Amino acid sequence: MSARHEPGDGRGASHGGSAVLHDVLLGARFAFTGGRDGWTRTVLTALGVGIGVALLLLAAAVPGALQARDVRNDARTDYGIGEIPASDRTVLVGTADTVFRDSQVRGRVLRAEGPRAPVPPGVPAIPGPGEAVVSPALQEVLASPDGPLFAPRLGGARVVGMIAPAGLTGPGELAYYLGSDTLTADRATRLDAFGSFPTEREGLGPLLTLLVVIIFVVLLLPTGVFLAAAVRFGGERRDRRLAALRLIGADLRMTRRIAAGEATAGAVLGLAAGAAFFLAGRQIVPLVTLWDISVYAGDVRPNLPLVTAIAVAVPLVAVVVSLIALRGVSVEPLGVARRAATARRRLWWRLILPGAGLVLLVPMIGGFDGSAVAGQYQAAAGAVLLLVGAVALLPWLIDLVVRPLRGGPVAWQLAVRRLQFDSATSARLVNGIAVAVAGTIGLQMLFAGVQSRSVTSTGENTARAQAVVRTQVSAGASAGIEETVARLRATPGVTGAAGTLTDTVNGKPPADGAPPPVADLRIGDCSALAEFAHLGECSDGEVFLVHAGPGDPSGEAAFRPGSRVTSVDGGPAWTVPSGARTVPARQDAPISSSESILVTPGVIDTGRRSGLVAMTFVSLAPHDPDAVERLRNTAARIDPLGSVGVLSATEVARRFDGIRRGLYVGIVVTLLLIAASMLVGVLEQLRERRRLLAMLVAVGVRRGSLTWSVLWQTVVPVLVGLALAVCFGLGLGIVLLRMVSVEVSVSWPAVGWSAGLGAAVVLLVTGLSLPTLWRLTRPEGLRTE
Repeated sequence: MSARHEPGDGRGASHGGSAVLHDVLLGARFAFTGGRDGWTRTVLTALGVGIGVALLLLAAAVPGALQARDVRNDARTDYGIGEIPASDRTVLVGTADTVFRDSQVRGRVLRAEGPRAPVPPGVPAIPGPGEAVVSPALQEVLASPDGPLFAPRLGGARVVGMIAPAGLTGPGELAYYLGSDTLTADRATRLDAFGSFPTEREGLGPLLTLLVVIIFVVLLLPTGVFLAAAVRFGGERRDRRLAALRLIGADLRMTRRIAAGEATAGAVLGLAAGAAFFLAGRQIVPLVTLWDISVYAGDVRPNLPLVTAIAVAVPLVAVVVSLIALRGVSVEPLGVARRAATARRRLWWRLILPGAGLVLLVPMIGGFDGSAVAGQYQAAAGAVLLLVGAVALLPWLIDLVVRPLRGGPVAWQLAVRRLQFDSATSARLVNGIAVAVAGTIGLQMLFAGVQSRSVTSTGENTARAQAVVRTQVSAGASAGIEETVARLRATPGVTGAAGTLTDTVNGKPPADGAPPPVADLRIGDCSALAEFAHLGECSDGEVFLVHAGPGDPSGEAAFRPGSRVTSVDGGPAWTVPSGARTVPARQDAPISSSESILVTPGVIDTGRRSGLVAMTFVSLAPHDPDAVERLRNTAARIDPLGSVGVLSATEVARRFDGIRRGLYVGIVVTLLLIAASMLVGVLEQLRERRRLLAMLVAVGVRRGSLTWSVLWQTVVPVLVGLALAVCFGLGLGIVLLRMVSVEVSVSWPAVGWSAGLGAAVVLLVTGLSLPTLWRLTRPEGLRTE
């Protein structure tokens, strides 16, 4: 429609820059000077937009926060390359990492070799013997009721200081430095500086890269959907105000500019609210630890380009959405007519979006390259288009479902008539949930399908032992480890222990130049050796050969009676006695190895062998959760640099497990934010309809019927939206599985869990809105200005 001069409009339809700016500023003024209703609408819009902006800022800050952690971790690296001679500028560093309550604890034992020895970042001075410096989080553990369960691992050392943030990856990290005067160079690393060699980080690989890309899409796309919905709060009242402006002479272009100004003002206020929410939430971040990762509040800083993009995109989206909304409304001087109320929604263009998503994703089937940035963007764009297709289809599908509905109770008729009149408003509230559920289903299918790739067999058997303790044995130690086994066996919660001295030996290298075969040399009494093989008759002075692998001829040939073997640590060579017997391996041995040589103490002189490790397999009481913690305490008393490993038949890749847990946490946080935005949107809708609701009650409609009508207005779109989300989620999951060449399978419990969680969020929001509904239906709601 062309611009025209209206009576009373001195400027007419001026296209000058000053006139456009005047109209935009006039719209912004309406956002703040429209009385209580105007302020309420603006505040609701700011809240809805602010929640979304806060989530976007948080997502933008994640890369910087992780990078800050990496920088601090690199600054404290304590491994060296090459030989460093001892001097007054060097320090010995021993690794004493442990676990407490399933949380990793970083432990280091330090011994300064001179007055100018380097000091780790965040530590004022190297602690002396019997002294320890701990992180604030570990200090809290020591001061808690769990403190006595961990304190023995410090060897009775006195805590003399705290590790500053510069020496920690995050506020929740458990870490300590323990001073020593007995640490030797053969069990430690000599350094002349910390952080000389930054940690090399392994790439995610194609599979994990795809998971991360899709997770960001699934978590952030619902936020964008709700941002678009939030800027349309109060649309009906705005349209009536624009009609009044038309009555006094404004033309259509002027009304659009005024609407754009009003939307911009609400979006800008939403940006300010989002920044405030983000700054407030950032102070809570240090209190949260996810899969042993925590960050300081100062780390959560989105970089400037992303902040700029958000600051520009949000008002732009607000303006575009407002102008698109006006296309479906006829704003005339005598009132407002919604032109789209009776028009059948078109389907063809709604299918273009998911079709375009498939066009981007299908060519990547079987060939996704996670290292290529272009491939990552292509996968993200394809997933976005596919999920946005659900948003585009939902209003059409709701309209299709509710159009033929007729009759029923009063509450049902009120709900159906409202949906038939304006299904788009209900669809906007459900869109975010539909996108989140669809994306979650697709990701759950991908996780379930690729889990087998991230779960590996460890070769460990927990039937006979549940933990293994490794302590170092120096050259000249006694042949047996009876004292170590006895101390471990005396630990409360330990029901059994069997230990051997262990070394790794090489056989004769093959003629083709391949690496020499490797075997485990285990030294112990008959009862300890019986944990690994069926020995039959056994007495001190015997040797047993075990071939537990699939029958590698080179291994069997290298380890047989008369073979010469050498220690990989440079110990003396040793000849397998001619009387050594070959025995079958135990299928339920705690750990398995392809080749083993089992030796009783009377055969070999352990005093001449260096690098022996005392390996003790321990059985724990099944219903004592603290047994493994007490076992770690005993092992630390025996050897501060020893280790305790919990046996498990399978092992899940740590990164895969962390990403999966991150997804669950992200989904919960996103759904909570969506719920908050939905609640704001529902309350805004009820506020706009308060006079109509009050009139219905005044003419005799029961409040219970209105309550049920509001419930049905929510349930019907939700059911339609969840059905659509399941279809799109299954489609996305199938494509993602084929992209990484995994057989397609559907985890129906995961589908049900995702859909049920989305439905629960919507029902919760509806329940929270009912008190407002009851308040608005009072007779006072009939008053108008």
